[in-house]
Amino acid sequence: MKKTIAKIQTTAVGVALLLALSACSGPATGGQATDIPKTQNTADISEGVQPDQAAVDLLPQSYKDKGELIVAMDLHSPPTTFLAEDNVTPIGVNPDIARLVARKLGLKLKFENTAFDTIIPGIDGGRYDFTATTMAATPERLKVLDMIDYLKGGSSVAVAAGNPLKLSNDTLCGRNIAVTQGSTQQLRHLPNVSEWTCTSQGKPAINGVTLPNVQDALTQLASKRVDGVFYDAGALAWAQIQQPNAFTVLEPRVDTRTNTTVAIGLKKGSALTPALQKAIQSVLDGPEYKKSLEYWGLGESAITEAKIRE
Repeated sequence: MKKTIAKIQTTAVGVALLLALSACSGPATGGQATDIPKTQNTADISEGVQPDQAAVDLLPQSYKDKGELIVAMDLHSPPTTFLAEDNVTPIGVNPDIARLVARKLGLKLKFENTAFDTIIPGIDGGRYDFTATTMAATPERLKVLDMIDYLKGGSSVAVAAGNPLKLSNDTLCGRNIAVTQGSTQQLRHLPNVSEWTCTSQGKPAINGVTLPNVQDALTQLASKRVDGVFYDAGALAWAQIQQPNAFTVLEPRVDTRTNTTVAIGLKKGSALTPALQKAIQSVLDGPEYKKSLEYWGLGESAITEAKIRE
C-alpha cells in the first residue's frame, strides 16, 4: 500500500511537527552544495560510488541475473526514512544507506513503501529482499531474519511543550504513552520499562497506546489524548529542532537495558546475507556513510562494524 506525504498532510499537526523542515546550507546527500530545504533534496548519495568487487563476488547468480534489489521501508519517520516533497522520492538516512548498499553490489534498487508491521511477513514471503528501516535485532525477529548492524539507535519520550505535567523517564507509571504499531518500543521496551520502574515497585503500569505511526502519536499528544510519545530518539530530536515549541523531548534517552544498535534485515538463512554484509561493511568504511549521518543530524549514530546478529 502506497503512502504519500500528500496523505500525511491531512494530519496538520503531524506534518507541522515532522515535515516543516527549514532550509539548510551544506553538502547534499549527493555531494553537491545546496540551499534547498532537506525535504526537497532528492540527490542520490550513491552517485559515482563504485561497486565493491569483494561484495559482488559473493552475490548469488540469481541476483546478478535479476540486477535489482527490493527494499521495504515505512516512509513515515524523518530523518531516517520518509518521502521528499515530490511525494515520490524516498529520502533520509535509511534510503541513503540502502542506495549505497545496492551500489556496492552493482545492483539497481527498488523501494517498496509499506507499513512497518508488514515488512517482516513480506520478507518472509519473498516480496522484499531486505529492509533498512531502523529495526532493532530482537530475539523474536532473529528467529525469522538474518540481521546486520548498520546504525546506533535509542528511544526517547516526547511530552507536551514545556512539560507541564513535570514528567521524567521515572514518572511515567499510570500515564498514557503512545507507541507505534510493530515498533520495538511497543513490542519490547515499553513493557520492560513499565515492569522494572512501575509494577515491580507496586506502582500502576504504563498504559501503552498503540497507534499506526508517529504522526498520529504526536497529533494525539498535541490534543492531550496521550501524555507522551515513546519513539526513536533520533527522529524525535530531529522533529524538536524543526519545531522547538511544539513539544519537549525528555533527557536523557530512556534506559531500556538493551543493545540499541539497529540492523538491516533479510530472510533467515538467505543466500544474499554474506554479500549484503560485505556491502554494508564497505558502506560503513566509506565517507558517504558519515556524510549522510551528519547531514540528517545523526552523526553520533555511526558504528564501525557490520556485525551479523545472533
